[in-house]
Amino acid sequence: MSDVRVSNIRTRGAAVHAPRPKALRDRQPGRARGAGLALAAWVAGLLFFLPIAWMALTSFHSEQDAATNPPSVAASLTLDGYREFFGSGGGASPWPSLINSFVASTASTLLVLVLALPAAYALSIRPVKKWTDVLFFFLSTKMLPVVAGLLPIYLFAKNTDFLDNIWLLVILYTSMNLPIAVWMMQSFLSEVPVAIIEAAQIDGARLPTILTRVVAPIALPGIAATSLICFIFSWNELLFARVLTGVVAQTAPVFLTGFITSQGLFLAKVCAASLVISLPVLAAGFAAQDKLVQGLSLGAVK
Repeated sequence: MSDVRVSNIRTRGAAVHAPRPKALRDRQPGRARGAGLALAAWVAGLLFFLPIAWMALTSFHSEQDAATNPPSVAASLTLDGYREFFGSGGGASPWPSLINSFVASTASTLLVLVLALPAAYALSIRPVKKWTDVLFFFLSTKMLPVVAGLLPIYLFAKNTDFLDNIWLLVILYTSMNLPIAVWMMQSFLSEVPVAIIEAAQIDGARLPTILTRVVAPIALPGIAATSLICFIFSWNELLFARVLTGVVAQTAPVFLTGFITSQGLFLAKVCAASLVISLPVLAAGFAAQDKLVQGLSLGAVK
């Protein structure tokens, strides 16, 4: 019995002092690497968020406190910048410009989706000949500098009485965002199973029904990501809106540039206006964040 006990003790001791498997030893550097990447991601996120937080804080300061150098972080808070932005001090109301931006961005995004979905369907699920050349042609239209096309578009708008017209911006934003929308949605629609489309065709479904009831629900994350990006591009566009609009079709970014006057730059008021004008984009991104992440990562994992 004593020999058996001694052998058991030796066996247990050998098990305790046995070297760990290689998989367990390799897991420790992986955890350290993951923690380092997570820390770097948090630092990068804070660096990107810091200017927005600083802008939000400055918007609640008075003009005197916002203009101090170095800035006063612990200064008293006030809503004077927002009151002046919304016209309580006798200035122009921002609501017409905000409505114009919303109409131009929303209408152009809807038109882009209506045009890009059939085009992406033809290039992915029912590919045409040399579809890669077609995609490159779509993308090459984005390589033209915007300034190069500004004068011809201005002359066209002037001769057709389209200056200061919101629908001219809708057409321009649609044409500007359509190439990138087709490029994005082609990659999203290529993930749609062809067997489902063939089953719908056997049941007698035609192309409009297939696009709206079969393809669109499956590719909804990609459509949401594409529409959000097109909306952001349209909302932030300044050059065409600054040149082609005046009073009636003025957009929110153009209205924001009006705060830089000969009297100087009113920093608190500009920060308040910038935060309010950024809210629709932030709200849209927050509302569609799950679809956006799912759409942008679509096809990344097989």
